[in-house]
Amino acid sequence: MDHGARLPSEEVTDLIQRQMNHFPALEEGAEAIRREAGLEGEDLFQGLSRYLEKAHGIQVRIEKVGAMRGAMRRFLPERRELVLSELLRRGSRNFQLAYQVGRLTQSAALESVSRDRLLTTEDSRALCRVALANYFAAAVLMPYRPFLEAARSERYDIELLCHRFRASFEQVCHRLTTLRRSGTEGIPFHLIRIDIAGNISKKFSGSGIRFARFSGACPLWNVFAAFLTPGMFRVQTSRMPDGTAYFSVARTLRKETGGYHSPHPMEAIEIGCEVRHARELVYADGVDLENLDAAVPVGVTCRLCERMDCEQRAFPPLHYPLQVDENVRGVNFYTPVGGRG
Repeated sequence: MDHGARLPSEEVTDLIQRQMNHFPALEEGAEAIRREAGLEGEDLFQGLSRYLEKAHGIQVRIEKVGAMRGAMRRFLPERRELVLSELLRRGSRNFQLAYQVGRLTQSAALESVSRDRLLTTEDSRALCRVALANYFAAAVLMPYRPFLEAARSERYDIELLCHRFRASFEQVCHRLTTLRRSGTEGIPFHLIRIDIAGNISKKFSGSGIRFARFSGACPLWNVFAAFLTPGMFRVQTSRMPDGTAYFSVARTLRKETGGYHSPHPMEAIEIGCEVRHARELVYADGVDLENLDAAVPVGVTCRLCERMDCEQRAFPPLHYPLQVDENVRGVNFYTPVGGRG
């Protein structure tokens, strides 16, 4: 395999996937910081700001958007100052403080993981350290055991978890995929994030579902339909060509990046699991999970999917010879009537 041709983001994604998106050393580090900083029952922004000042001599300051010159967070080590944009909401401010704490206190763990052989360039290793510091931040905001207990008691109601832990929708979804501690595991979720053009910017599979490394994903996944109903939840029961059934929830995310003249990009995120876990989720209430004949037939991507009778097929599959009948038109351009179905 030619590792030199791979993007740093792909290498980091593969490393996280191999670790099943769970890093015990960072979980332990987050729990230790919560004890050391006295964050239990404390306003996180005040508690983390106080910890940064007392333990590391770093002052936290909120700055106007114009002075930030496009940055959301700017750490100035020579001035011992952490500057946050006024655009960041309460939960995001807490997250950025926790991220900085991770960078300052978890360097051994960050360096240890980033030296993995899967990472072949310094860019990959730097990106890995950022991803791991983000992981640490989420573990500080949403400590493992309390978060898992809340998720189970509220049947994985993401909005309730957002309010309880002062975290964003995406942060909660991502944290749910990390609950893989031996003996106290949460539901094995998969997660995917796309933009309106179909570009996949984040993916992880704890459920076993396969994602395409290149090209677009299957357009029948509900993460694409989420753009039709911005801000609303879309639930879906789907079935892959091998017969494995999944249950998923998708919703759009709108980024607040500035004022009236700033772009407001929209993305969609999907979180899902094997259908055998679906009853544990509040989103499955009223859904017929027994009749899998009604599940949406999906695939990984057109070029790898064997469903020749799919009306959404955009490309011919790689593993079947292309057969074009100039006199007959099937449900798609690549499946003439009487062809493989």
